[in-house]
Amino acid sequence: MFGGGHTRRAIGLLGGSFDPAHAGHLHISKAALRIFGLSEVWWLMSPGNPLKSQGPAEFDRRVAAAHKVINHPRIRVSTFERDFGTRHTAETLALLTGRAPRQRFVWLMGADNLVQFHRWQDWEDILHTVPVGVFARPGDRQAALHAPAAQVYRHARLRGRKARLLAQAEAPAWAFVNLAMRRESSTAIRASGAWVR
Repeated sequence: MFGGGHTRRAIGLLGGSFDPAHAGHLHISKAALRIFGLSEVWWLMSPGNPLKSQGPAEFDRRVAAAHKVINHPRIRVSTFERDFGTRHTAETLALLTGRAPRQRFVWLMGADNLVQFHRWQDWEDILHTVPVGVFARPGDRQAALHAPAAQVYRHARLRGRKARLLAQAEAPAWAFVNLAMRRESSTAIRASGAWVR
């Protein structure tokens, strides 16, 4: 998965429990490839979310479902967190960047995650390890831009056309992208009964 050669590829990392994966994840991933000029996007499948009280569906089932959703040759499912036993994003990124120093990684997330990003374990380490691309979801723009993490690191935000340079930027750097988002959500899919844990 890490590849060889001397060229530093830019790889987007979209983390989450993917419980289940859906077209919205795919939409963000394709947009990230295009907007940030990424070589690939990896879906970092989490064994569990430390911020949620109830665990997700069985890991291999979520991986299999994610593979069925992906319809792009440069979007891949990664089981890195399970394989290496990392629990928090900061820990995952520290290990991943150490094991693949020739790659450039960009953390990708929805604006809803930026709102509570300051609650993540070692969240400032994340911002100092890799650039972060944030995609606005319906109704989340203002809350995200006024979130504690956004305020503390407002000096590191790449605005306007500079956002397209995110993959080449040195951390800390982040960009906020307004995107015509899809409204699918894992929560809604579970509530509909279409995905039973």
